[in-house]
Amino acid sequence: MIENRTAGIAIRRAGTEALAEALAASRRDTLAAFESFERNLESLVVPRCVELNPPLWELGHIGWFQEWWIARNPQRALGARADPEAPRTAGIRRDADRLYDSAKVAHETRWNLPLPDADEIRADLHAQLEGTLALLQRADETDAGLYFFRLALFHEDMHHEAASYMAHALGFEIDESTHPAPLAEGCREIGFGTGRWRLGFEGPGFAFDNECRSHEIRLPEYCIDDRVVRWAEYLPFAEDGGYEHEHWWSGSGRAWLRAQGRCAPRYLERTSRGWRRWSNGRWSELDPALPACHLTLHEALAWCNWAGRRLPSEAEWERAAIEAGDAFRWADVWEWTSSAFAPYPGFTAHPYRAYSSPWFDGRPVLRGASFATSPRMRNPRYRNFFDAGRDDIYAGFRSCSLAPTHRATHRRAESLVDTFSIGDHVSWNSEAGRVSGRIIRVHHADFDYKGHRRRASKDDPQYEIKSDKTDHVAAHKEGALTKIGR
Repeated sequence: MIENRTAGIAIRRAGTEALAEALAASRRDTLAAFESFERNLESLVVPRCVELNPPLWELGHIGWFQEWWIARNPQRALGARADPEAPRTAGIRRDADRLYDSAKVAHETRWNLPLPDADEIRADLHAQLEGTLALLQRADETDAGLYFFRLALFHEDMHHEAASYMAHALGFEIDESTHPAPLAEGCREIGFGTGRWRLGFEGPGFAFDNECRSHEIRLPEYCIDDRVVRWAEYLPFAEDGGYEHEHWWSGSGRAWLRAQGRCAPRYLERTSRGWRRWSNGRWSELDPALPACHLTLHEALAWCNWAGRRLPSEAEWERAAIEAGDAFRWADVWEWTSSAFAPYPGFTAHPYRAYSSPWFDGRPVLRGASFATSPRMRNPRYRNFFDAGRDDIYAGFRSCSLAPTHRATHRRAESLVDTFSIGDHVSWNSEAGRVSGRIIRVHHADFDYKGHRRRASKDDPQYEIKSDKTDHVAAHKEGALTKIGR
């Protein structure tokens, strides 16, 4: 894990030899992923939806991108100062721009394009890579001279992860050895005092335009979890009726919930025997120690409201990842933050204009990396960004404690709910409808319940309630309970 994280820092400063090896390795991964699609999909046909692309188009686009920015780019030696509109030389395939330019070829039209067959595209990729490596040998060993070689490498690595979650959605796995790792039961908070933090990239080396320019900000005191939330911590929210109680959800979250009709996270199913996970085209028992994954921002925020926590800002996340070192575990799943994707002060778009600028629309930032992210892409300064409702990607979250003022606000927002004591008669919603019982225990600290670790504090207690009709004992927070007559 640690070695994999440092690779994403070293490659941004890599010279021609290391880049040549990485470009060749990335291309091998690309072809291996495509072969997996060939084995599992008849005629390489995939449904038309926003989460997918035709596999043949993906393969051709990867080669086109590399050739467009390197072999066909007369200003490649200028790096980030190159004119993106500079006239291009002819490519290997005459009509490639019309087929593969993602900025100009609308997503919904890609299923109707007259694409070459798989063997023709593979031949194109072989010739394109040979041309790239020949030019790399003659490139200046400067950040400008190597800029587009590094960009092409990272672009191809990004498509490997996209291929992975597309395959997952289609019911197969590209690499069955690549899976999320179970996380230890204990979760502790790492505290940071009030201070200044320089947010963003500081050279030398490669940077994406949205990471520039670094600037100093003031961060208040905060405490952040040392790892992401596991299913063991997330699923009690679902079991507590979290997907039925809309008061935990934001306005946009409620709209998403109603539109999707969800009663559980994507790829999960609750049965009489517990939770199951859909992976590799089949259902299997869920390991609750796995990081919670395939969650939207809406689900992350709803859980935080239920648990009395909050999401970190991207600056808080970045500071923790860099200052806390090995104590701060990341690269299990992409992590939603509370920050909107926006340009840093002094932002200047790099030549690949379609990368950042079109998406400065308020969508959230994700930080870190996932288990399926290439180690070369794992960098603590990297800013990922997706629509808040995407749950096909390998995304989860970690949480921060509420500041004292936030806790007070949180409590005031729930002031319509009584504070309960042992012996109180209460009712709550369950899968069987409205049920009632008496409180038998009050928890003011984290506790174990039915094999899961539940969060509780003096400011946000949890209650164990024994059912009136059975011996079943439930555990709920105040927001799910209503006091009834004795």
